[in-house]
Amino acid sequence: MYARLARHPVTHATLFAFYLAFGRLGVALESLNGSVAAVWPPSGFSLAAFMLFGRQIWPAIALGSFFVRFIQTGEILASVPIAIGDTITALAGAALVNRFAGGTSAFASPRNIFRFAAIVAFATTIGASINGGVDLWRDPRIWHDMLTLWLLAWLVRLSGTLVFAPFILLWAFDKPGWPHWTTLLESLVLFSLLVGVGLLVFAGLFPSDIKNYPLEFLCVPFFLWAAFRFGRREVASATAILSGIAVWGTLHGFGPFFRDTLNEALVLLQAYISVMSVMGLVLVASVGEHKQAEAQLHQLATTDPLTGLANYRRLLEVLRAEITRSGRTRRSFAVLFIDMNGLKRVNDRYGHLTGSRALCRVADALRQASRAIDTASRFGGDEFAIVLPETTFEGGERVLERVSEILALDTTTPKISVSGGVAVFPDDGESPTVLLRAADRKLYDAKARIATSRKDTGTRGRGGRTNVSGSLF
Repeated sequence: MYARLARHPVTHATLFAFYLAFGRLGVALESLNGSVAAVWPPSGFSLAAFMLFGRQIWPAIALGSFFVRFIQTGEILASVPIAIGDTITALAGAALVNRFAGGTSAFASPRNIFRFAAIVAFATTIGASINGGVDLWRDPRIWHDMLTLWLLAWLVRLSGTLVFAPFILLWAFDKPGWPHWTTLLESLVLFSLLVGVGLLVFAGLFPSDIKNYPLEFLCVPFFLWAAFRFGRREVASATAILSGIAVWGTLHGFGPFFRDTLNEALVLLQAYISVMSVMGLVLVASVGEHKQAEAQLHQLATTDPLTGLANYRRLLEVLRAEITRSGRTRRSFAVLFIDMNGLKRVNDRYGHLTGSRALCRVADALRQASRAIDTASRFGGDEFAIVLPETTFEGGERVLERVSEILALDTTTPKISVSGGVAVFPDDGESPTVLLRAADRKLYDAKARIATSRKDTGTRGRGGRTNVSGSLF
C-alpha cells in the first residue's frame, strides 16, 4: 500500500519534513542536556519509513539527517558523514528486519520481537560509531571519554528506534476501528492514570521533598493492563507517552534515574526505556498468541472437522441460548432436523471418500439456505440440524425446500437428496433434548411415508417433509 507511493515527490517531501521535525525535537532534548540527546526519535522514524516505503526513499532520509545536523552545527563536513551513517543504519536495520524478523509483522510474536530488538541493537552501532568518529575528529581531546560517548550515542539511537519504530509501524498497519464506548472510556482511564503515575514517578510531582524515589516499577501494571485489555497499538502508545515523561523529568533533575552526572542518568534512562519497550511488546504479543490459541481451541471444540459446521456441543449451546431468549421475548423459534438420503448406498457404490464429499455438499447447501442468524450444525453421521431464530413451522419447511432446491441444481455425481422434520419451541418441547427428539421423530415419520409411497417426487407429512433431488443410481 505504501510502497507504490515511494517514488512520488510529495512522499519524499513529507518524509523529509517529518524527519526534520523529529530531528529538531531530538536537538531540543540535546540542548537541555548540553552534550548528548536524551533520546533520538529520527532513528525510529527512519527505520519505520524504510520498512513502509522501501529503500527508494533514502534521499529524503539522508537530506533530513544532513539538514538536522547542519542547522545544529553549521558544519557541512561533519554533517555529511553523520547523515550517511544514519541512513545506512536505517537501511541495514530495515533490510535485516524484513529478512529475519518478519518485516512489518515483526511485532506479532515474541520470537520476532526479540529478533527485531537484536537487529536494532546491531544496526544502531553503525550510526553511533560514525557519530563518535566525527566527534573525535572535531575534538581529539574527548578520546579518554570516547567509550562513554559512544555508549550514549548508541543508546539514544537504540531507545529511539525501539520506542518510535513500533509506534509508527503499528499505527500504520493495524487499522483501528471505532471502539465501543466502554472500550473508549477504559482506554481514557488507562492513559490518564498512566500519565498521572508517570508524572508522580518521573516529573517531581511525588508528594515529598525527595523527588528521586525508585518508583519506576509502579508503571508496570499499566503495561499489563494495556496488554491484556487492549492490543499492540495501545502498548506502543503507552511506551511512547511514558518515555516522553521520563525523558523530560530526568533532564529536569527529577525521577529515579537522576544522578550526579547527567550522562550517567541518561544511560540509566535509555536502558529503562529500551527494556520497557521490548517488555511491553513481548507481553502483548504473548497475550495475543494465547488469545489466538484459545480461540482456535474453542473453534476445534465446537466445529465439526469434516463439514466445518457447528458440532453437537455447539448445537446444544445455541439451543439453550435460544430457549432463554425466547423465554424473554415470547417469540418462538424452529429446529430443522435434516437427514441425507442414501448415504450407505453412496459409500457402497462410490466409496467413503465420495460419501464424505456428499456430506460436505449437504453442509454447503445448509449454509446457502441459512440466514446469518441461523446456526447450521452436524448432529452426527448423516444427520444435520439448523436452529432458526424467530421462525415458525412454515418458515422451517421453506428452509428445507431451499436446501432441496440447491441440491437439485447441483450437477455433481452422485445426485443426493435430503429429508427433514421441523420442531417449534415451545409447542414441540421446552428443552434442547425434547426439541431435537421431536424434530427427529417428524423426520423419520416423513421418511417412513416416503418409503411406502410409489411417487419419486416426495410427499408431505404433518411436521415433516422429504425432498428428492434425483436418483442415486
